[in-house]
Amino acid sequence: MLLRRPFWYLRHGQTDWNAQNLSQGRTDIPLNATGREQAVKAGASLSQHWRDGAAPISQIVSSPLTRAHDTAMAAQQAIAASSGVTLPLSTDRDLEEVCFGVMEGEPMGDWYDPWIAGEFTPEGCETFEGLKTRAAGAVNHALEQGGIPLIVAHGALFRALRAAMSLPINVRLANAVPLYCDPTDNGWVLTAYE
Repeated sequence: MLLRRPFWYLRHGQTDWNAQNLSQGRTDIPLNATGREQAVKAGASLSQHWRDGAAPISQIVSSPLTRAHDTAMAAQQAIAASSGVTLPLSTDRDLEEVCFGVMEGEPMGDWYDPWIAGEFTPEGCETFEGLKTRAAGAVNHALEQGGIPLIVAHGALFRALRAAMSLPINVRLANAVPLYCDPTDNGWVLTAYE
């Protein structure tokens, strides 16, 4: 379902709801001060790898939600400051975080694992299978544009991508740590760059 081509992935920086372990979903929560610092640090890390010639990024595609888009802009600015190249930045609504319905703003709890397993879907919530299809489609669209994209999005969305990569699903992705996703002959290899 997911094209076997490499891409970079960056989860947005921290928000107040992340710090409180609350389900954000589509609620458009902005970065907090820590998240803004994390976004700048992630941009600096990506710009270093850009200078080193490691899998150069061809474009940035972001979720339109503020926390992701602001993180994407920080990465774009850091790469431009370091390399003199301003990468194209676009948004794709299909990269928005899952809609958690009635669970948005609520603590992450016992419902989350059954939701991933397809055994329970909270009222108004997108199914995990639906999220997986949407997430893979958005990344595939970016990959079809050529080059190696940087996808800037969300935590649950990356769990769906892990499922599409046949990797263990319920692994928490740190805020604003660039991840290189490489489809090798032995399966997908994910390398974090801090």
